[in-house]
Amino acid sequence: MKLNLKRPIVFFDLETTGTSITHDRIVELSYIKVMPDGQEYTHSMRINPGMPIPPASTAVHHITDEMVADAPRFADVASGLYQVFADADIAGYNSNKFDVPLLIEEFGRAGINFQVSGRNFVDVQNIFHKMEQRTLVAAYRFYCGKELENAHSALADTRATYEVLQSQLDRYPELENDMASLAEFSRSGRALDLAARVVLDDNDVPVFNFGKHKGRSVEDVFRKERSFYAWVMQADFPKNTKDVLTTIYYRVYPPKAPKPTC
Repeated sequence: MKLNLKRPIVFFDLETTGTSITHDRIVELSYIKVMPDGQEYTHSMRINPGMPIPPASTAVHHITDEMVADAPRFADVASGLYQVFADADIAGYNSNKFDVPLLIEEFGRAGINFQVSGRNFVDVQNIFHKMEQRTLVAAYRFYCGKELENAHSALADTRATYEVLQSQLDRYPELENDMASLAEFSRSGRALDLAARVVLDDNDVPVFNFGKHKGRSVEDVFRKERSFYAWVMQADFPKNTKDVLTTIYYRVYPPKAPKPTC
């Protein structure tokens, strides 16, 4: 089924040096930007991560240090990439928990504040898991009737994700062909951040979804243990999670207006 788009949507996939959102780096990025009129713009690029690629990661995506030695750094391509994503909704496979937060981190290191507000994030994996509980290779076979060649190649995975979402819309009439609806359906629970570290409870109160304060109101924790916010800001959490917690923190402790200089 052709996607019903009110604005562009970018399907993308990353290959990286590892699985740490804050410490690892991108080595390959591929995207398919789909316009409301159906036009598609496809691009794939290798990126020099500025750090060695661990053998365990190379074993997955087959990208070696030598293959990215002459590739640009992320900072060199950040401005152009930002223009690709700037006006678009975003889709991927496990993208809400990994690819999008890691991309935000890379943009931040390049001095670009990548905003998540005002756009829809469609995670095809979450739709798939809610409907069938499988992997991307199995999803491609199940929905599209084809074998996924070159799995863990960023472009192959990106193209498969795009085709799977189209087939999901064909298979499930209860899915609305609307990016806002799909984004809501594919969200991980009632998460306020992409990594689902902060979620809404049954009373729509933001609560922590990790650690010693799991299940407790974020505002209550900040009131009783203000230092916990400072710890989170220094700890290994995605920027998007820190931004959500900062917004809640400022509701508890509004920042003081600067004093007039004259």
